[in-house]
Amino acid sequence: MQLFFGFIFAIIIAYLAYGAHSLSRSGAVAATIAGTIIFGLGGWQWAALLLTFFISSTLLTRAFKNRKQGLDEKFSKGGERDAGQVLGNGAIATVFAFLHLIFPASSWTWIGFTAALASVNADTWATELGVLNPTPPRMITDLSRRVEKGTSGGVSLFGTLAALLGSAVIASLAALFSLTDHWSLFLLITVSGLLGSLFDSLLGATVQAMYYCPTDKRETEKHPLHSCGTQTVHIRGWKWLNNDWVNFACGTFGVLVALLASFTLV
Repeated sequence: MQLFFGFIFAIIIAYLAYGAHSLSRSGAVAATIAGTIIFGLGGWQWAALLLTFFISSTLLTRAFKNRKQGLDEKFSKGGERDAGQVLGNGAIATVFAFLHLIFPASSWTWIGFTAALASVNADTWATELGVLNPTPPRMITDLSRRVEKGTSGGVSLFGTLAALLGSAVIASLAALFSLTDHWSLFLLITVSGLLGSLFDSLLGATVQAMYYCPTDKRETEKHPLHSCGTQTVHIRGWKWLNNDWVNFACGTFGVLVALLASFTLV
């Protein structure tokens, strides 16, 4: 019955998000599947964390639109999330919700789930709020080099603080819903989420697929066509490693940090 109610709850949320243009059709289907597993197998605590990530990221995507004008041409996709974006951000968390069914008495499934969401939440907050930084960001691999706002691999003070806050929000709920070691879990998930978002930036600066628009003469994640309609040219990175896979790696890295740290400290 819990799985059935999880499905009903997930499909309602996905339908509302689709109606609000926060999810595409494929994104709504993917969100329904992920939500059913997380809501149905994890319970309301797991659902609360997922909703916190989804609602906060959606609101931030729509906030400060005037400050973010002109940056959409750099990103591979817009604010209406498709299945690739949903799975890139939520697949790892969904896996840990399923593992919770198999290992219901184990605390590491909760640690993995919350670390995954903390990482992608930190990354989303950094992306959406980093544009408010008064000066251009610096490349994470070369902090002396200034880059345009929205450039993959760029980091700033505002963006890093936003990532820390985004991770801490998820960590706060993770600690609140935990039975023991609230403070330790909060620190563990906060740090893991922050490191996951920084790993995302590192991949963006090094191996993420990047393209160039000959017409606008600008670097972009968009392919095969830029916002202006011109075909983009691959200039660096692994062609298969798009932003969805980078987000997946972000969550994975945060989970690895959290689990390794928790197993080491026990």
